[in-house]
Amino acid sequence: MIANLIYNMGSGILRAIGNSRWPLYFLMVSCLINIILDILFVAVFHWGVAGVGFATVIAQIVSACLICISLSKTTECYQLKLRKIRFHGEMLSHMIRIGLPAGLQSLMYTSTNVIIQSNINSLGTNTIAAWTAYSKIDGIFWMTMNSFGISVTTFVGQNFGAGNYKRVRKGTIVCLKMAASTALIMSFILYFGAPYVYQLFTNDSMVIGKGLEIVHFLAPTFITYVSIEILSGSLRGMGNSFIPMILTSLGVCVLRIIWLIIATPIWPGIKTVVFCYPLTWVVTSILFIFYYRRYTKKTIVSM
Repeated sequence: MIANLIYNMGSGILRAIGNSRWPLYFLMVSCLINIILDILFVAVFHWGVAGVGFATVIAQIVSACLICISLSKTTECYQLKLRKIRFHGEMLSHMIRIGLPAGLQSLMYTSTNVIIQSNINSLGTNTIAAWTAYSKIDGIFWMTMNSFGISVTTFVGQNFGAGNYKRVRKGTIVCLKMAASTALIMSFILYFGAPYVYQLFTNDSMVIGKGLEIVHFLAPTFITYVSIEILSGSLRGMGNSFIPMILTSLGVCVLRIIWLIIATPIWPGIKTVVFCYPLTWVVTSILFIFYYRRYTKKTIVSM
């Protein structure tokens, strides 16, 4: 976990100054090493699950070392000097104010997904297998949207700090359009390509049938999530991460739990469980749109 933390912190620094290429290169090297070591430790040394674990840890350590070397070698103002690493009270307080709510927001997503998983576990092994495979498929969507969120946070943060408020609003709108277009394309691909993708995980027709039921229900609704990711990222770039956490807590986490508690006993089934996703995405998107317009009008237009 420490190596993973170092990589994420270092890559965040590089992205903040507009360098998103080197974190990608380091991650590619790390993934390649992970694959090679997986084959070596499992297929050659027969270390089983422990071998997979060792491979992952080693790959993460390599990525952390590469990011630290990159930051140490630079002559720019963000150069990493190990001897000067220490806590700076004012800076630490500012980073906690921004970072802690964002971290809690991610934690709440994960906690809610645990509750969703417990509901799915009661629907039988075929549904569990189908949902597990689906989580791998739609993981592509989540990683893509997260990339847009990171990008807009970096872009907005740079321009907000420089006082270029027109670019803040324009950048957010452009990123919204890009993310929405990507979401529509990915929804189309996943909707029609799901039968072939599922065959990579299983040949069981019952599992594939359940999986297609999930994909065909959720994929067309991906577009409703875009505003949450982009607007919350933009708000964090302006130094506002507390209210996005509250909106996410109420609109996604609390509402999702309420739906599962009330609806699943009445209409048991996979569609009832997964309906909590589009339901909460739509509600939370509306909350974010209203709040973002009000906040930018108050914060940017008045400046």
